[in-house]
Amino acid sequence: MKSTIGVVWLRLFTSEIRLPALSLAFIHHPLMADALLSIVLERLASVVEQQIRDELTLVLGVEAEIQSLTDTLRSVRDVLEDAERRQVKEKAVQGWLERLKDMAYQMDDVVDEWSTAILQLQIKGAESASMSKKKVSSCIPSPCFCLKQVASRRDIALKVKSIKQQLDVIASQRSQFNFISSLSEEPQRFITTSQLDIPEVYGRDMDKNTILGHLLGETCQETKSGPYIISIVGTGGMGKTTLAQLAYNHPEVKAHFDERIWVCVSDPFDPIRIFREIVEILQGESPNLHSLEALQQKIQTYIAGKKFLIVLDDVWTENHQLWGQLKSTLNCGGVGSRILATTRKESVVKMVGTTYTHSLEELSREQARALFHQIAFFEKSREKVEELNEIGENIADKCKGLPLAIKTLGNLMRSKHNREEWENVLCSEVWHLDEFERDISPALLLSYHDLPPAIQRCFSFCAVFPKDSVIVRAELIKLWMAQSYLKSDGCKEMEMVGRTYFEYLAARSFFQDFEKDDDGNIIRCKMHDIVHDFAQFLTQNECFIVEVDNQKKGSMDLFFQKIRHATLVVRESTPNFASTCNMKNLHTLLAKKAFDSRVLEALGNLTCLRALDLSRNRLIEELPKEVGKLIHLRYLNLSLCYSLRELPETICDLYNLQTLNIQGCIIRKLPQAMGKLINLRHLENYNTRLKGLPKGIGRLSSLQTLDVFIVSSHGNDECQIGDLRNLNNLRGRLSIQGLDEVKDAGEAEKAELKNKVYLQRLELKFGGEEGTKGVAEALQPHPNLKSLDIFNYGDREWPNWMMGSSLAQLKILHLRFCIRCPCLPPLGQLPILEELGILNMHGVQYIGSEFLGSSSTVFPKLKKLRISNMKELKQWEIKEKEERSIMPCLNDLTMLACPKLEGLPDHMLQRTPLQKLYIKYSPILERRYRKDIGEDGHKISHIPEVKYSYSWD
Repeated sequence: MKSTIGVVWLRLFTSEIRLPALSLAFIHHPLMADALLSIVLERLASVVEQQIRDELTLVLGVEAEIQSLTDTLRSVRDVLEDAERRQVKEKAVQGWLERLKDMAYQMDDVVDEWSTAILQLQIKGAESASMSKKKVSSCIPSPCFCLKQVASRRDIALKVKSIKQQLDVIASQRSQFNFISSLSEEPQRFITTSQLDIPEVYGRDMDKNTILGHLLGETCQETKSGPYIISIVGTGGMGKTTLAQLAYNHPEVKAHFDERIWVCVSDPFDPIRIFREIVEILQGESPNLHSLEALQQKIQTYIAGKKFLIVLDDVWTENHQLWGQLKSTLNCGGVGSRILATTRKESVVKMVGTTYTHSLEELSREQARALFHQIAFFEKSREKVEELNEIGENIADKCKGLPLAIKTLGNLMRSKHNREEWENVLCSEVWHLDEFERDISPALLLSYHDLPPAIQRCFSFCAVFPKDSVIVRAELIKLWMAQSYLKSDGCKEMEMVGRTYFEYLAARSFFQDFEKDDDGNIIRCKMHDIVHDFAQFLTQNECFIVEVDNQKKGSMDLFFQKIRHATLVVRESTPNFASTCNMKNLHTLLAKKAFDSRVLEALGNLTCLRALDLSRNRLIEELPKEVGKLIHLRYLNLSLCYSLRELPETICDLYNLQTLNIQGCIIRKLPQAMGKLINLRHLENYNTRLKGLPKGIGRLSSLQTLDVFIVSSHGNDECQIGDLRNLNNLRGRLSIQGLDEVKDAGEAEKAELKNKVYLQRLELKFGGEEGTKGVAEALQPHPNLKSLDIFNYGDREWPNWMMGSSLAQLKILHLRFCIRCPCLPPLGQLPILEELGILNMHGVQYIGSEFLGSSSTVFPKLKKLRISNMKELKQWEIKEKEERSIMPCLNDLTMLACPKLEGLPDHMLQRTPLQKLYIKYSPILERRYRKDIGEDGHKISHIPEVKYSYSWD
């Protein structure tokens, strides 16, 4: 049976229930009040402490209310454990918790407004102090500012008193419920656990082989009426999607089909969205098509006569008409085409006209116990396993053979080491709640309740993402920061705290389908649809997936005022921004590709926003000046808004802003007062048309991300190289452009690149002028640097720091367009260099021993070497009098556009473990090393993969 969550979504998107103007997916039972109150208490204490510490008199006359409010909040929090347990069956308790949460959100808004007012006062004071050196009278605040300050004090004081009255009413209602109080504890310390590598599909070898047989045509007869349809059916959490992924990515399947397409269908079944995703996969980019017929024709153009496999994951619809639109579009494929569908419903299996149905059953008791044992007892001693094994088997049995539940509970028990903790899980009353039997996995609820409150609220926030969304870890952490869910403890930055929380959730099976970088760090993931349902379950009336329909009029103002986090999903019609104006209490609005508007006229109404994502809205040309009213805003993503030309000056009034992403915009200039954004931590400005940066950027010492720093030629209003001095928190990537504007080494030294300890990747872009060695020498980076790109370096000699020990951690190096350099630096001394690119170095005619350096092992870790567009390079030799190990790890060599190069060193071809050799647009080399007829073809016969361009033909 489908969960309540799915049913509600389905009804709201079909004719059974039609909401005017907006359709919503929502769920029941709030379990977040404790986490929310914790935030409010922390922030309330912080702002009062700040006002006292800085001797500010912003808000007066509320001291008694604040103390009483704090005491009441703490006493209410003491009964929340009992209240949240009872709300599942007692609607009155559920209503009481809803009122409490709504009041807590209001309190959070007021405290944030108070904190912002203090910040504004401090900034105005700093501005007055700096101006007083020029003009004494300027240190007297303007009458307008003084009047606003008085009004702000009065407004905040009145709001505090109003909330205090509301809280008193809510607190007084506790007595009618006779809650059991539990003493407040110090925030629990949690034990971090690494992810455990376990088989993606456990106990499913026969299932996998059966599916592969039907996909590859080994166990079936072809149909004449269209693609052969295979359906995998089973309850949620059974492993249907994982089994389909295993088959989809199998090497034999990849080789067997001309086209492979994966689409998450989910609910509602939206043909236009599904067709757009299919076209995007087939053509490799998003289609500029909007009608159903045009998309169908495009798909048929791509697949006509081709043998394709399309996976339709998580199908719910039983609508024959909708399914017929999809199936008829796919009937033009070649013989042997397959449709593989996964679903929880037997009725869907019949509706799609399944040729073969594969029912995925529960794991056997033995398989379930074995999987649980593998996870839960990982790294436990033999004595501990013997002590806890019987309890573990009983816990595994309660999971009813569901792999997701077993993995979730296994990861929970892996962090528990004493018998009492294991018995508490086994005997938990959660196993006896009928509601969870129907809708939500008890294993998830047990694992969730074991999370510290700080991580609980981070997880439940993820309900704001649509099902099957790819979640980018870095962006998720920034969104958590924007909600004040992450708190720096002095030793750890907020971002590091967020990474710790993320890894903890990943280790507990709340995230899956991980994509990792070269260092093994997770960079993207997804949530299982059952886990996503559970996250929505936790956030009643708070997190919504909202569909906007401009064709319908009306409003539900009272209902919308409860919404705090929303994602706008566009189906057929494209909304304008006014559609959101009723949701005035929103803290988060994620609206990628959602608006067909040049101007966002209603933006100023959303004054409670903490996070706003407007990325990929291609028609937005400007932000209204009312953006300055969004004083709580901490996250603003405008990336890939290709028409956005400028930002209003009022954006500099957003003193809380932490993240500003303008990547891919055509912005040429940033507002001059950017230096007021003292909380800005991430300025993502890659691929813009900026010609300079405002001078104040250099004062933003909290900046961790600054993609591009531009050395300006426009005098005192824009940044010079020395403005990098105080930006020592920069990490990740930094591209320094306009280095031809730096006139001498003394000026370059002011950047103090050697102090940028956390910087990982650095690009130095010169202007090709001679006499820049001194400047380059002064730009020596910290030894922690992992990646370096040098462009257009114009001198004949390389800076000394490019040798060996100064770049001890460097893994990637690219030298590009350094056309005057006659030789290469001794890069063979770099101890852990893995990838080297030498491109467009037209001054280099000979590569010899100077390139290798004097180390006993030359290029000891180099795996990939690319030499490209070396138009004058004629000889490359390795002449060694004494035997040295040279490039012992080289796997991949690319020689591209080296038209005069006569040969490659024999040592490199025959004494390195080369697996790939690409020779293109280099006619002499291609003739010489052609495997069949080349004079030295025998020297590369052992290399598994060799590619040529045959450019001489």
